[in-house]
Amino acid sequence: MQVLILILTYLIAVEHIGIMGLEMFASAETKAKAFDMPLDFVKLPNARVALSNQGIYNGMLGAVIIMVNLLLAGQTLKIVLALLMLYIFIVALYGTFTATKKIFFLQGLPALITLLLILFF
Repeated sequence: MQVLILILTYLIAVEHIGIMGLEMFASAETKAKAFDMPLDFVKLPNARVALSNQGIYNGMLGAVIIMVNLLLAGQTLKIVLALLMLYIFIVALYGTFTATKKIFFLQGLPALITLLLILFF
């Protein structure tokens, strides 16, 4: 079960680094489609800055998950990963209600499943 948890946490980390790539470097058309936003909005300078800012957070979250897996072990690893998965789930719930429902399935559900596996195994 520990191997499954490790794989899931790495997948979640890679997902967040990928989201960073979309938010920071993708074309306006790709961003609009990926995040269910109007193209005219995504092209606004303030929206580009906001998305890039959000991208930094997602990228750093992915990096932290990877570093935690590499540097910590035992109960400490379990606690920190559980807190990170809880954080991702809460943020995904907020995004689900304020932005788009697909955030729940793409970010919230994997984090919740991983959190439950961490807590019960």
